[in-house]
Amino acid sequence: MKHLLPALLLAASGAVAASAATPVPAPDPVALRATVARLVDFGTRHTLSTTTDPVRGVGAARRWIAGRFAEIGQGCGDCLAIETVGTDTAGPRAPAGVRVEDVIAVQKGTGDPDRVVIVQAHIDSRVNDVMDAVTDAPGANDDASGVALVMESARLLSRQHFAGTIVYAVLTGEEQGLWGGKLLADTAKARGWKVAAVLNNDIVGNTHGIGGEHVDDRVRVFSEGVEAAADEAGVKRQRAIGGEDDSPSRALAKAIVRLGDTHKEIGLDVIAIRRPDRFQRGGDHMPFLEAGYPAVRFTEATENYDRQHQTVRSENGRQYGDTIAFVDFPYLARVTALNIAALRELASAPAAPAGVSIAGALSDDTHVAWQAVPGAAGYRIRWRRADGFAWTDYRDVAASATSLDLAHINIDDHFFGVSALAPAGAESLVTFAGVPPRPAPPAAK
Repeated sequence: MKHLLPALLLAASGAVAASAATPVPAPDPVALRATVARLVDFGTRHTLSTTTDPVRGVGAARRWIAGRFAEIGQGCGDCLAIETVGTDTAGPRAPAGVRVEDVIAVQKGTGDPDRVVIVQAHIDSRVNDVMDAVTDAPGANDDASGVALVMESARLLSRQHFAGTIVYAVLTGEEQGLWGGKLLADTAKARGWKVAAVLNNDIVGNTHGIGGEHVDDRVRVFSEGVEAAADEAGVKRQRAIGGEDDSPSRALAKAIVRLGDTHKEIGLDVIAIRRPDRFQRGGDHMPFLEAGYPAVRFTEATENYDRQHQTVRSENGRQYGDTIAFVDFPYLARVTALNIAALRELASAPAAPAGVSIAGALSDDTHVAWQAVPGAAGYRIRWRRADGFAWTDYRDVAASATSLDLAHINIDDHFFGVSALAPAGAESLVTFAGVPPRPAPPAAK
């Protein structure tokens, strides 16, 4: 059952329907191909490759990205603030040290500019030998496909205005140690960004798997359950309230599933995988998880490992190498459209509610309470049976409300959460409901 309160939220409930019916701007497969082809032309984009050659290496590629961002910004009246942030780092895969730089374009929000949504991908590429910074490493799918997605998202969304800020980020150093992700997560913290979501896109353009399968109608979204940033007390609390499947990052994955279901025109089934990344693998969203920010990874539904981290070659009739011939651009356009749907929704929505709690032990009713969110036009109280993954029921209330009693919805048999709604219907992430803090014991007399 889905409940709206028309007398309290007539305008917002109508806007929800209008928002759901608004198609996502269509990404251009030709533009995506042009970006991937240009990145492949740099020969190698290895993090340790040349930064001074004007036509080859990671430095030339980063400069081209900054220039392309500038062109996009000119088309929207210089709405993008473009900069390169960097740091010197060293590690086992860069023992002599290296300058790691991220190129970012910031589309400042018009209502709550400190609330930030990030879409990102890494520009660096590699071959079999992770230390080989000279051999051609086209990296067409890993991860020029993700970079092309970021650039196309900027081209389409920069034409619109949003309450929150969108950061389009192209990172370096992923293959050497997730250094670009760490740099941007540190930058976000240093600048006081209220990061609402991070969409990391890594390996998002292939549709032919290593086993011969062809899958072009699904995409995987990976998210953490138990929070990497939680201390021991936080982990115990998450377990005590049954919140292992409702961390902020898992809430982000569920929102992407909902948007995929809403926007059937995209043509993608979202597979929300309950794991931070592929088995024993990682990506640039993980430093954000460690910093306590909601972050997920988009990756194609089926991977071909002959086309990842491989020197381009043919052996015994088997083709190796990550070349543009193996990128499915209509599929990449659909993954881009799904990212755009999420960016548009979350940049338009208010912040997720804080202080969401429930009460109702030894009762057949549940009391849900939350803190007011500035700018919210209303709130959506969601619930589901405690053996389910997806929210199944909801009730909307007006902006003046900070609590709701749900009659005959047993607290032991259900999970609860609350999201905030924008005037036009965009919905924040759902904040999972915990328990109210215990009152302090009376002072001794």
